[in-house]
Formats: sequence, structure tokens, C-alpha cells
Amino acid sequence: MTNRRAFLLSASAAFAAPALLSAQSSDLATTIGGLPQLHSLQVQRGDTVVFASAPRGPGLDRPANIKSCSKSVVALLLGSAIDRGEIPSVSATIGEVAPSILPRNATPGADAITMENLVSLRAGLERTSGPNYGQWVSSSNWLADALSRPMVATPGGQMLYSTGSTHILGAALAEATDQSLLDLARNRLGRPLDIDIPPWTRDPQGYYMGGNEMALTPRAMLKIAVLMRDSGRYDGQQIIPQSWIEASTRPHTRSPWSGLSYGYGWFLSRSGYILGRGYGGQIIAAHPGRDLAVAITSDPTQPARSGGFFGELMRLLEGPVLASA
Repeated sequence: MTNRRAFLLSASAAFAAPALLSAQSSDLATTIGGLPQLHSLQVQRGDTVVFASAPRGPGLDRPANIKSCSKSVVALLLGSAIDRGEIPSVSATIGEVAPSILPRNATPGADAITMENLVSLRAGLERTSGPNYGQWVSSSNWLADALSRPMVATPGGQMLYSTGSTHILGAALAEATDQSLLDLARNRLGRPLDIDIPPWTRDPQGYYMGGNEMALTPRAMLKIAVLMRDSGRYDGQQIIPQSWIEASTRPHTRSPWSGLSYGYGWFLSRSGYILGRGYGGQIIAAHPGRDLAVAITSDPTQPARSGGFFGELMRLLEGPVLASA
């Protein structure tokens, strides 16, 4: 009797699963239909993409500007460089790793800023993001501008969200590996994941921008989400060291705006998400506890504040998306 009951319950579950999946997909489709800023959503559970829709925008197979999700990608490249011995550790300083990028008028103490300070956005230097962004990218030397800004906090202290910090990190990676950031991204992530990484914005000195303007297809974003979910593995291959993923997903600071914790290039939610977040509502998300990987693209010209559209995306992730797991 017990075996028969178990068989019947199992059979019932198998028949119910497609109907349940259909209902969940319908909920997701309805939800994103009410988010006119959203371009695409993909949800992968295990090895199966359970939802993929691009109701607006260029679709799932054309590159989208991932904005500050680029910071999360650069953070992965730092882990790879440390694993290969190209950079000694996260404690290595700019002066040790890439002294040539320090300008003559560098702020006192800039040479002692560590890779960890940069990747966790705690460099201490005045921010180049927000109201300072336009002036920064209009300067004739982005590295010199960022590294000569006043020290407004102790390095390693509070989080100062600044694309300039990640740009410094990207330039340090280029110097340490003797590869451009583009070549590094293609060699360390593009080829192993079988994704295309097209060239993006470079600064006046030729360094690819670290922290913004990188473009990936939504399908490529989903592969990076899977990589994060699976502790640096993809398709049976360890692409990024598991130890680096673990270090990256430990809270090192907290965003004063969203309240989310921040590791090495990745935001961390209380519900268990690991998040790359870009202006306008670009998201690369992984939830290891639910075996979920998620990619979201949105209109890159519109803001996505924590109390606005980004808040709606978090409710999407923590509501219908988690319910699909």
C-alpha cells in the first residue's frame, strides 16, 4: 500500500509539474508586462531555462549595455589574476601592482590603496560617479583624475560607489597581466563560457573602461549568473576559483542607498541573491540556495533607483521569480 501511495503521489506530481510551471510562467509574464522599462527576463533553474522573454528592446541575442554590471565582471577577472599569481593577493597595493598608472600629483596615500579597497568600492577617494561622473569622463586622463581626487574616507572604510575605483582596478589588471581588459575578459570568461565580448569604451590613454559600458547579450549575462550560482563552475569546468566566489559573496561593506550588503563587486540580498546591478535596471543574479540564475535587461537610458524601478525588480526577484524555484 505504501509503495502504491508513493507511486500515485509521484505520478500526480509529475502530471502537475507542467501545469504548475505554466502558471508560474504566466505570473512572470503578467508581472513583467506591467514593467514598461524592462526589456528582458530569463530565469534558469538547474540546467533548465524555465522562463525567457524579451517583450521590449533588442531581444536576447543582441548585445545590451550592462552598465555597472561591468564592475562585477571586472571583480571576477581580479580573482582569476590572483589565482594565476599575476597579482599576489587582494592586499596588494596599486604601488606594488601597477605603479605606472599613478600620476605625479597622485593624492598622498593613493599608492597604498589595495586591490581589495578597489574591488569593494572602499578606496577612500572622492567619488567619480553620480554628480562627478560627467566631469570625470570629460577629463583628458581618467586615471590621473581619479587618483588625484581628495581622500574623503579611510581606505577600507565606508563604501564610496565610484566607477573610477573600478577603472583603476581594470587598469591595474591590464598592467599586471600584460593584456588589455578586453583581451582579459575574452580569454578568462568569453572563451570558457562561449560568449562574445565586443569592444567597449576606452579612456584617452587607451585603457578599457573598468566599471561601465561593457556590452553582453542577455543570454551571455545568464551564463555569468550560472557561473556565480555554481561557485565559479560552468559546464563542468572551474572557470573562477571557488575560493574567490566565496570571498566575493561575503559582506565587506553595505550600500548607503539600497541597504544591500556588498562583497567583491557583487551586491548581496538578505533573501540570498548575489547581484550584479547596472544603471537603468541591468541585473545578473544568482540564488544558490534555490538553484536559480537570472538575467534582466532594461532601458539603459532611464534611472532605476532603489526606491523606484530597482525596487520593483527586487520585488520581482523575491516574489514571482523565487516562487518559480
